[in-house]
Amino acid sequence: MKKNFALAFVVMLIAVASCSFTNKSFEENDKDKLLLDLITYVLERGHYEPKDIDDNFSANVYEDFLDIIDPTKRYFLESDIKEFEQYKYQLDDQLKNTEISFFNLVYQRLTTRMNEAREIYAEVLNEPFDFNVSENINIDYKEQPYAKNRKELKERWRKQLKYNSLGVYDNKVTIRKTALSGSSSDTAGPDMVSVDVETNIGSENKELKNMTLAEVEAASRESTKKTLDEFFDFVDDLERKDWFVQYVNTIVDEFDPHTFYFAPEEKDKFDINISGKFEGIGARLQKKPEGAKVVEIISGGPVWREKSLEVGDEIIKVGQQGEEPIDIVGMRLDDAIKLIKGPKGTTVELTVRKVDGNVETVAITRDVVELEESYAKSATVIKENSKFGLINLPKFYVDFEDYTERNAATDVAQEIERLKKAGMEGLVLDLRDNGGGSLKTVVDMAGLFIKDGPIVQVRSAGARKEIHEDKDERIQWDGPLVILVNELSASASEILAAAMQDYKRAIVLGSKQTFGKGTVQNVIPLDNIVRSNEHGDLGAIKLTTQKFYRINGGSTQLEGVKSDIVVPDRYSYIDLGEKDQDNPLGWDKITPADYQFWNGNINFEEIIANSNARMAQNPQLKLIDDNARWLREQQDETEVSLNYESYKSTREADKAKSDFFKKIGEYDSKLTFESLQYEQELFTQDPILREKRDRWHKELAKDIYVEEAVNVLQDMQVSFESSVKKSGVKG
Repeated sequence: MKKNFALAFVVMLIAVASCSFTNKSFEENDKDKLLLDLITYVLERGHYEPKDIDDNFSANVYEDFLDIIDPTKRYFLESDIKEFEQYKYQLDDQLKNTEISFFNLVYQRLTTRMNEAREIYAEVLNEPFDFNVSENINIDYKEQPYAKNRKELKERWRKQLKYNSLGVYDNKVTIRKTALSGSSSDTAGPDMVSVDVETNIGSENKELKNMTLAEVEAASRESTKKTLDEFFDFVDDLERKDWFVQYVNTIVDEFDPHTFYFAPEEKDKFDINISGKFEGIGARLQKKPEGAKVVEIISGGPVWREKSLEVGDEIIKVGQQGEEPIDIVGMRLDDAIKLIKGPKGTTVELTVRKVDGNVETVAITRDVVELEESYAKSATVIKENSKFGLINLPKFYVDFEDYTERNAATDVAQEIERLKKAGMEGLVLDLRDNGGGSLKTVVDMAGLFIKDGPIVQVRSAGARKEIHEDKDERIQWDGPLVILVNELSASASEILAAAMQDYKRAIVLGSKQTFGKGTVQNVIPLDNIVRSNEHGDLGAIKLTTQKFYRINGGSTQLEGVKSDIVVPDRYSYIDLGEKDQDNPLGWDKITPADYQFWNGNINFEEIIANSNARMAQNPQLKLIDDNARWLREQQDETEVSLNYESYKSTREADKAKSDFFKKIGEYDSKLTFESLQYEQELFTQDPILREKRDRWHKELAKDIYVEEAVNVLQDMQVSFESSVKKSGVKG
């Protein structure tokens, strides 16, 4: 492989920048200015397609920042906006001079307005709502003007809170009606109960049965208030630096949707997401007033192995081995997690209030925790007398510090070997909802299916193209291959699907087109750019440095990969792709690479025609398409009645339609899915894994896309056998 030009450029950038920033002296309170200076420097010199930082750029940052921090226009007043407008065309100059007076003004005003909002919503929710009045609310906030004064703002809050409470009220009235009638036929199912309502219908039946409608209305307001109180408690945990990070990301987002600034904590989360592992105790936590509540225990982690905690336990103190414990009640969850996580082999001592109310201290030895749901998983698919393989790949994961550690390419290779031993006759690689990941892993993975050759072309700004090739002549799987995609298959997923499509190695089945992300990002730690830094960890910037292209020369940017066999899905009419993001880079093309079609003796045109004929006769796909059109209609509906009878009538009609489309989830493909032998042996030790796999197999059995992929694999088998037979006759 040729030397990576983008990486070389970044190294050069860091070297130059190190000299540039060495002699600058900054006080502690100048960290924000240093951050802006560094990020602006990197963006202007390192981005694939840098923007002119001018008045137009300034206006975009100004409007986008206000839209992000007050999207529903329930905090700022018209007078605030008039005051802010003095900066609308000055932010480019402020960036060049590392001035942050605009941010400081907006942040201070937001803090004031949020404190006032607490008073406003408390006042509004202290008075009963009249659900008999005929009035509407428009939930399309973008075109609404800002409120002129507190009175107008309070009215805006009143309508919003009435809308929120109306949904809760309707649920409670439905449950109350059921309790009074003693019938279970009208009981609201779990899908109908909003997050503000108690999910234990049995206990709520008893409570609501004795309430008047006025008391139900009061309880609905109280539920809405509780939700808002929790939201504002979360906001109170945010510090000035959290809002400043949002401001910085508004600036970098003007360059393209995938350039992003990571604060130090967010960089850690990114690393965990891309590698699928971290060092800690292996429990997911949720902030509660009483402490950090355990909401999930991760299979295979220290807590799971030691059975030291259970879901529902609340951590109230955290101590390092031999040190005084720190009380975390009321602490920011991120700060509490920092105390709990730590290097493999170290011990953390947790003071825990158990589910039964007892308080005890638990010592847990930290270890590497692998997030099983991040990794490739496989199953065999039985249809009639044939056995096929299915591999689900959620992302192209990798450990950037050590590629020899677990990564997506080696895991998929291992699953293929296991499936081959189990007797698979064709393979479905499911890349639906896979947002991408490591470029190297996708090149290595594509090489599992071809002898050798180019996989993807990459170009940096002002540089010649670079071709990433598979040079290993071994082929892991040379049989029938179908790749499943949807609108959320992006980046590395699109590289793999495009390469297999260009080689005519696989049939791509799924949405009309994939997401359309055709850019490459490098993560640059900002600490590497300054030789001396008094401000602590400065975080990192994920910077778009390259674009990638198919081996046929076309870009996947904006256009994505067009499926060979298009299957309707629930997102068919909803804007989800790169073209629907803000500030995407444009589409273009370059010269093709030199490659040869795969000689698989399969008639693709005939197979695609057969699939289209099957789907045209399938009522399930018609139902899915109708559902997608209805979802788009629902999305476009922005005017909502606040009159209970009108609201209920609309909701009942929507529920009837929703219930009608629930038939989609009742589909049965009649296919049988089984775990491989090695996994079945793990089930005796890990019942949680067994439960997860059973649930996955049940979902797959209802999945018409998987069913059609298997049908296509069968057709590919028949086509291959027919081609070989004809070849034999001719010989």
